[in-house]
Amino acid sequence: MSKDLVVVLTALNLEYEAVRRKLVGVQVHRHTRGTRFEVGTVQGTPCRVALGLTSKGNHSAAVLAERAVQEFSPLAVLFVGVAGALWKATGLGDVVMASHVYAYHGGTSEDDGLKARPRVWEAPHGISQLGAHLARTGIWADGTSDDVNAPRVHFGAIAAGEIVQNSRISAEAEWIRQHYNDALAIEMEAAGVAQAGHLSGAPVAIIRGISDRADGTKNSAEDRNWQPRAAANAVAFATRLAVELVEEQEHIDMSHESQDSTAADVLTGHVSNIAHSSTVGIMAGSVTDSNVQIDAHRKTAERVDLITELVDFGEHLRRHHAQGALDDDTYEAARAELDTARQTVKAGIAGSTKKATMALKRLRGLIADLPELEARLVPLIVAAGGSS
Repeated sequence: MSKDLVVVLTALNLEYEAVRRKLVGVQVHRHTRGTRFEVGTVQGTPCRVALGLTSKGNHSAAVLAERAVQEFSPLAVLFVGVAGALWKATGLGDVVMASHVYAYHGGTSEDDGLKARPRVWEAPHGISQLGAHLARTGIWADGTSDDVNAPRVHFGAIAAGEIVQNSRISAEAEWIRQHYNDALAIEMEAAGVAQAGHLSGAPVAIIRGISDRADGTKNSAEDRNWQPRAAANAVAFATRLAVELVEEQEHIDMSHESQDSTAADVLTGHVSNIAHSSTVGIMAGSVTDSNVQIDAHRKTAERVDLITELVDFGEHLRRHHAQGALDDDTYEAARAELDTARQTVKAGIAGSTKKATMALKRLRGLIADLPELEARLVPLIVAAGGSS
């Protein structure tokens, strides 16, 4: 599994372009069967995004979602775009994150009518928790709306079918209200993506911006005005969710590394004498009070060597930029992360290991499409973990 990459899929070019505007260092990734993805980094973060266009419909979305999972082994798959609201409480421009998805066209036709046989997929618990956190804090919003007009985030069912729903009085609309009256929004791709995630084991989140009310006004002037705004709101929420997923994975990994390194500290670093009244046999460099410093000179030398290597990496970074392999925005973001890591290692204070490592991991996300640079950076990330 790639721990810093999230797949984001859309059905419409309007939605695709809204996601792409959030990315820097974008490069084309071609699948052997002709599917084109674009891979970039959410600016100022370690989060990489593989962006793909599925076109309309559950079947197409399912195939492309499965293809993306096999190609990238992502941390998660997010399907992002616009949808129609089924109830007035869900306002135009609001964001709906699916708590579960209905494939509402499943059924059986009998003498006394059509009986519903839906398939249902629930959203993964961890993703739902992060989504709820973002909604509470409001840190996902782009700041383009004031508090009064800011879009709301709703959590509930999304109904996914095979037809464009644009009526409140048709037989299909009545049937949906009768059998799926808890659904907040209706669209045509979520069931396919949810099924692909279920079969491949990839966590899936469905995030929709409300652009119409599925009531006969679709394709009106109002709908055309709301589509870009609804797409932008959904994309703002989704990209922030992707960043949070990657950062959450980093914290989990660092927690595991910290636990694994506790025993190794006795051999390679620092030991505290917890039993103050006991006699402790030591083969080490120095003892101060109840603390044992093992080979302190070696640790200092390693820190100096790492600073030198970081300075040298900066020169390689500059060279790639001069050759056009890095655009200006990506280069500036990468330089900022490198400077943070170098200054933190140089300070050598408590907590510097974690801060330097996270800065270098964010840097890795920015240059992930440049194999030569990434190969030089990986050992520096490892070295930073033991530099303090």
